[in-house]
Amino acid sequence: MTYNNENALAEVKNFTLPAMIESDFSNEELSEDFDGLQMSFQRVKIPAGGTLQFEIPGDDPENPDYEKTLRGIIVYNHQAGAYWPEGSEYDDNVAPLCSSVDGKLGIGTPGGACALCELNKFGTDGKGKACKNMRHLYILRSGEYMPILLSLPPTSIRPFSDFMNVSFVSRRRPAWSSVVEIGLKRVDNGSNTYSVATFRKLYDFSGEELAQVKHYADNFREQVKMMLQQRAADSETRMEPEGVYEQDSRYSTVESGEHFAISGPGTIDGEREALPA
Repeated sequence: MTYNNENALAEVKNFTLPAMIESDFSNEELSEDFDGLQMSFQRVKIPAGGTLQFEIPGDDPENPDYEKTLRGIIVYNHQAGAYWPEGSEYDDNVAPLCSSVDGKLGIGTPGGACALCELNKFGTDGKGKACKNMRHLYILRSGEYMPILLSLPPTSIRPFSDFMNVSFVSRRRPAWSSVVEIGLKRVDNGSNTYSVATFRKLYDFSGEELAQVKHYADNFREQVKMMLQQRAADSETRMEPEGVYEQDSRYSTVESGEHFAISGPGTIDGEREALPA
């Protein structure tokens, strides 16, 4: 094991969960500020042009943070899809004509079941699909209260799928049961240079620490599922007659101070003592 790998392992074995009971402020003190507030997830994308750093939004929109890797727990992940007007696929200022929060049901034009949609077939955009298939990963980092949302483009879905099969499916473990590290590698296919996500498992939780993570992940997943259902319902009612998807519909959730609280100690420290499996 290299020196850097040893440092990374030592860091994740002291993983701090967002235990609200250890906050400097009580739920009552925060309730008025949080009441009715829609808190969006910080969104992180796979960078373009073969860049090997993630851009992470911070307190100052003009000065984001940059990280070579993301370390944390994948507390939830799901499919997503979107179809943009031709030539606008990478323009953040253009809303998709059709969008799906779960990769199963599209809302907009053409809309309907994604599995049956002609735009969701290979060859409708060169060798690829006209509809952009994505995977959304909610990653909880050590010491943070809310996960960040990493959106994987089509070129990073296969590496993620392979990683999940080897590290979790084959061992019959959920993705939230381990700390993972997500990096980037540069790919040049001869006509285009782009970045692809890389994945590796750093550390498995067990015993009491695993129970704490499960409590958080179960609660969070239910909140996100309800949020996505509401977003889909809202999108249907906001559709214009021409079928344009409303641009200001974003991922958001209400934080009451209790939704994602973790009971028990807020610090997971695998170095101190052996916990029961």
